[in-house]
Amino acid sequence: MNDFDLIIRGGTVVNATHTCEADVAIRGDKIAAIGTHLPGSAARVIDATGRLVMPGGIDTHCHVEQLSGMGKMGADDWYSASVSAAFGGTTMIVPFAAQHRGNSLRKVADDYAELARRKSVIDYSYHLILSETDPQTLHTDLPELIRSGITSFKVYMTYDQLKIDDYQLLDVLAVAARERALVMVHAENNDVIRWVSQRLLERGYTAPKFHGVSHVALAEAEATHRVIQLSRLFDVPVMIVHVSAVEALSTIQAARQIGAQVYGETCPHYLVLTEDDMDLPGTEGAKYCCSPPLRDAQAQASLWEGLANGTLQTLSSDHAPYRYDESGKIPYGDKTTFKQMANGMPGLEARLPLLFSEGVGGGRLSLQQFVALSATNHAKMYGIFPRKGHIAQGADADIAIWNPEREVTLTVAALHDQVGYTPYEGRTVKGWPETVVSAGRVIVSDGRLDAAPGSGRFIARGVPEPHTVEREISPRATFFRTLALTQEKQKNY
Repeated sequence: MNDFDLIIRGGTVVNATHTCEADVAIRGDKIAAIGTHLPGSAARVIDATGRLVMPGGIDTHCHVEQLSGMGKMGADDWYSASVSAAFGGTTMIVPFAAQHRGNSLRKVADDYAELARRKSVIDYSYHLILSETDPQTLHTDLPELIRSGITSFKVYMTYDQLKIDDYQLLDVLAVAARERALVMVHAENNDVIRWVSQRLLERGYTAPKFHGVSHVALAEAEATHRVIQLSRLFDVPVMIVHVSAVEALSTIQAARQIGAQVYGETCPHYLVLTEDDMDLPGTEGAKYCCSPPLRDAQAQASLWEGLANGTLQTLSSDHAPYRYDESGKIPYGDKTTFKQMANGMPGLEARLPLLFSEGVGGGRLSLQQFVALSATNHAKMYGIFPRKGHIAQGADADIAIWNPEREVTLTVAALHDQVGYTPYEGRTVKGWPETVVSAGRVIVSDGRLDAAPGSGRFIARGVPEPHTVEREISPRATFFRTLALTQEKQKNY
């Protein structure tokens, strides 16, 4: 009888805190031992000589089998999305169960959980998207779902179909403070975007590049500043997702200096693409339209610096798989205006190779920072550390074995999502996850998948780390937290 189910021998183990030469032994779904020249036998042994043995990636911002605010369904379901993620070195995804106006949050969550249960090939959880703040949603469904392990949710400050106003946002932040949940915020000023867009359309400026003009960086900065100040009313942490602009990044930096609990995320497309990509003939630029939009080279440099200096904690894909056809990007063919295009682009599979190639290979990040940004910080921010996000005895055996020298040219034919195009077509990356282990199972090896639909597991998440950090709640926040609780009691909470 073997001592272990799997041993990965001779690799360089990289965690967010240190790197060492070691073997990794796995029994069942857990890492059983780590050490040099580990004794014992295993049913399977992988020779990782010359390879980097790193935690499987965690993508905490991706849109899977989700209806958008515009009523567009993405191309990927839980199966194709999780397969694509696995081939890119990611072993856990956390997409969104999206509540649209009039929907029951509980039913939305239950229906979404069932889709994931039947299809995902890797472990998963999901966030909630909140578009209603009625008593049932705010005082019954949301607290119950948080207590069941869905400990984060997202709100929008833009998109007429999904946005909540500042009054509603205060109600949401008060619940998050009390229940110790993390609020993710899409921060853009809706009225600024609406005003600029209307003027552009009136003057006949309809091409994709004007999407970037309408989503001016100041709109992102203003909303970022506003939600941070609102969060300070309760001293509750907030995560600003998909930060794209220098102004928003500077706002986060300044707020943290005065003690605000604000965290930031950015995405690969903001690091390697620019607004020039939206300025292509016809509607071709629609492939590169997302919100917030792509910015310029200065923004790219600032975001890389923000990742390196800790202003930004996570790098997520914001995978939004809308096809370049009438179902997504160009509903009216070549007559489609920038306001009618589905926002977002695919990126689940390319996320980590791009970060590794451009970040580590480009000298912008260390290996440890790569692991932190791709896995460890996600696990901490969203309540799944130390179970996931690092290579340690007792942790889930989620591992990606990288060949740091392998060069791969990204093409739509080589990727595994169902979108039909990639914004990175023809781009060559150096460094690739050749073998992927999910909960002790070797699910990707030699370019082949060995995982059945539904073999991934739901992971109930705990309290996000920002809520567990010892800190003093200010008298002001204590007062407003109490005031919110009193208000809820008046609503028969």
